[in-house]
Amino acid sequence: KKGCKILSLKEHILQLEKSLLEPSTRSDPAKLGALLAESFFEFGSSGNIWHKRKYTGPGGIGVREMALTDFEMHPLADGVVLATCRVDDRTRKQQTLRSSIWKYTDRSWKMVFHQGTVASSK
Repeated sequence: KKGCKILSLKEHILQLEKSLLEPSTRSDPAKLGALLAESFFEFGSSGNIWHKRKYTGPGGIGVREMALTDFEMHPLADGVVLATCRVDDRTRKQQTLRSSIWKYTDRSWKMVFHQGTVASSK
């Protein structure tokens, strides 16, 4: 039974990660706000550090055509997981390796940290 719970949690976190790549989420500050913890911050592939307030302002975080592959989930503690993946940003013609820490809080999963690192093509 434990394996089933992890598999369903892995699928849930994968869907949350994919939703953050969708134009309808990226352009909607309310949707972004619901997925990001108040303390959220990111080390971007650009070298910049971003905080939730930057992402939940007018216009969101910008729309790009992106595809997610090689998703893995690594439990860290009760209610805390590390998600890793590769993202093909077709708009910027760039591959990134990504890691996110998700925490279960207030009856939902929220992203508390994210990092994107430019990677070579597969």
